[in-house]
Amino acid sequence: MPEKPIVLNKTTIAASRLFRIEELDIEFSNGQRRVFERLARGRSNGAVLVVPMLNETTVLLIREYSAGVDRYELGLPKGRIDDGETPYEAANRELKEETGYGANRLRQLSSFSIAPQYLQHMTEIILASELYPEKLAGDEPEELEVVPWKLSDINGLIATGECTEARSIAALFLTIEYLKAQHS
Repeated sequence: MPEKPIVLNKTTIAASRLFRIEELDIEFSNGQRRVFERLARGRSNGAVLVVPMLNETTVLLIREYSAGVDRYELGLPKGRIDDGETPYEAANRELKEETGYGANRLRQLSSFSIAPQYLQHMTEIILASELYPEKLAGDEPEELEVVPWKLSDINGLIATGECTEARSIAALFLTIEYLKAQHS
């Protein structure tokens, strides 16, 4: 493993309510220097993406408007980890806000990044099971539709064209493999 480069200087070159664009002056172990830009979240503790299993074969998806692609998408409940929250607390809160269920069992499956060359952000993938009804008010501008989906039909989900978010798709495949290993 090569020696990690040294960040010589970090400058915020633009900022919005949610994000900062940072310029990083970096020196590599071989003496080469480069300037990189990255998108950083303001005050970010990271995020959670929850795989809520209604039963052993059915996952709960949500349909919500996605401004980045300007359409409604099917995906997994997700959100940021608030100050003072653990990933498990954030996962259960987001689950209650977005699906109307809480979970008695939560298990971290992995951590994912999105475009790690340009985006300073990690998402904790949390498997939620032993669900029970409980609704919390969330920050969504409209009620989200909860869509039960057979986990065995993930290819059918992708074929609909309604689920295109890579984190959700990867988390579903990860869940399938995890559950297979638990039953073998």
